[in-house]
Amino acid sequence: MASGFGLDGGRGRCFHFWQEFNKCYASADLPQQCLAQRDDYMECLHHTKEFARITRIKTEELKQAEQRQRDQLKAKKDASTAANSNLPKLNIVDEKKE
Repeated sequence: MASGFGLDGGRGRCFHFWQEFNKCYASADLPQQCLAQRDDYMECLHHTKEFARITRIKTEELKQAEQRQRDQLKAKKDASTAANSNLPKLNIVDEKKE
């Protein structure tokens, strides 16, 4: 929680990141020197990078599932075409030899 207190009254999950950012900001000559600590704190609060990564993973999983489905349909179609081919009808393939 942003207040610094967790749900059970102890320290919040981002309190450590806030302390690091606050310590850096207090001792820095320029605020730009603390961008990494600020980014860590903001990520802990809002999880923006985590959610973006999850979205990319889900999108890739969906693309791969669609590709597998297309491949299966193509294989099924190819198998059906091969089964209905004219090779047995043209006596190219001999089924019985006497």
